[in-house]
Amino acid sequence: MGQSDTPSSQDLARYLEEKGALTKPWLLMQLRLSKLKEEKASMTSDEYLLRIQDAHTDLMRMGPFWKGQERQVFGLSGDPLPLADG
Repeated sequence: MGQSDTPSSQDLARYLEEKGALTKPWLLMQLRLSKLKEEKASMTSDEYLLRIQDAHTDLMRMGPFWKGQERQVFGLSGDPLPLADG
């Protein structure tokens, strides 16, 4: 996996494919950010910032998807989580 505990984008993609998880938007976002992290050194600061902003915009569009699914997605138990306003 390299020097850190974070898997490479190739390792992550392979894992997601093996588990049949390529249709889960939150995992695809994680893959996208992993790839972006790997490519950061080859980009200008402006290009990197633009790509981070694009990813953030897409993540915010995914926002309504999360409402009410936190327990299932993250394997949580206990009292309901408060929903953020805004």
